[in-house]
Amino acid sequence: MYTMRFLVPLLFSLFLALTNAVTQNQTCVTAPSPVPTLQQANGCTTFSVGPGTGCAWMCSYCANALGTNNYYFTDNVCTYQPGGCVGNPQAGVQYTCCSA
Repeated sequence: MYTMRFLVPLLFSLFLALTNAVTQNQTCVTAPSPVPTLQQANGCTTFSVGPGTGCAWMCSYCANALGTNNYYFTDNVCTYQPGGCVGNPQAGVQYTCCSA
């Protein structure tokens, strides 16, 4: 009985310490999200993306942000081709998409 009184708090403390360590060192594995930097009045939105973000995600973001599927990227970073939106976006670069 004495062993259980000692062991339970010890195990609980160890569990909390491990949970805290895992939480602090957790790596985000969710889909990257943009950092909108400017919503312009002329039907455009400017944003940047993180590493691993592809054009398929960026095109979906622009369609939702602009409320239309008829848009374009001002620098042509992503273009629509048969089968989907393609291109090679870079992390940390600002991109602008505008309603057509």
